[in-house]
Amino acid sequence: MYISDLYGQRKEVTDLDKAIAQAENFKDMHHIPPVESDKERQAYWRDIYKKLVQLKSKENEQSCG
Repeated sequence: MYISDLYGQRKEVTDLDKAIAQAENFKDMHHIPPVESDKERQAYWRDIYKKLVQLKSKENEQSCG
């Protein structure tokens, strides 16, 4: 299965549960003290996380129906 990242790049997802866990870990990560690029990285990973969770939801709906 595939998702598109914030920049339109197609990313293959080979293990959805592990991908969700990884994105969940990265989406709020930042340097101490924070640096400007942290905001961009957080936005990227939050977008990835949202798309992965949506994919999981669709997967669950299909397995129930």
